Amino acid sequence: MRALRILLVVVAILGVLFVIADRVAVHFAENEAADQVRSSEGLTATPDVSIHGFPFLTQVASGELDDVEVGIKDYRAPTGDGGRTIRIDDIEAHMKGVTFSGDYSSATAKTATGTATIGYDELLKAAKSEPTRVTRGVTAKVIGLSDGGNGKIRIQVDATVLGIHLPRPVSVLSSVTVQGDTVRVHADSLPDLGIELAENTVRSVTDFQQTIEQLPGNVRLDSVRAARDGLEISVRGSDVRLAG
Repeated sequence: MRALRILLVVVAILGVLFVIADRVAVHFAENEAADQVRSSEGLTATPDVSIHGFPFLTQVASGELDDVEVGIKDYRAPTGDGGRTIRIDDIEAHMKGVTFSGDYSSATAKTATGTATIGYDELLKAAKSEPTRVTRGVTAKVIGLSDGGNGKIRIQVDATVLGIHLPRPVSVLSSVTVQGDTVRVHADSLPDLGIELAENTVRSVTDFQQTIEQLPGNVRLDSVRAARDGLEISVRGSDVRLAG
């Protein structure tokens, strides 16, 4: 019985040591992965990387990690518009089935899903926010974007009609969709500017689009929805490069 008790104590101690070693190893790996992602994506700040699943060491031994979560607070995505970028906030992505190169210098995930936010102040830069001639005697510009409820964007249009500046902005609810790498904003109905205008002339101001050419790891836009703080976007990808 004494030998059995000693054996149980030894097993317990070894188990504790294994857990400690496993947690130290995963912490080191998370820091190294964060540095790799920062370097490969050209980020100004180090992202958050969390490796889920236990034990970590047995996942490494198998050559594949179950779930790696990456968080990027501020990402600048190119828009293809003269070098202009758009700020994307709070990217949170889950990488599934992450495998490594032979020297661990790069990693690729079988699949990736995630969410992020584009603030209305950033999206406004894609709209006609400078006075635009709609037709003879009418100029208009978009002066604000906000949450319109039920997944819609509320657009505020400031207009001058026949030399008279409208006393208050005209609001219109708009739908937002994703087509490929482009976010499109389309007014559900046209704003009343006080005179009858052709639909296409009014939509030249109210409707606009924003292209996002590259997201981390080359994931793609999947869907988008207007919310309180901006557009909530979801992303998806396969064979996604995590680092390297």
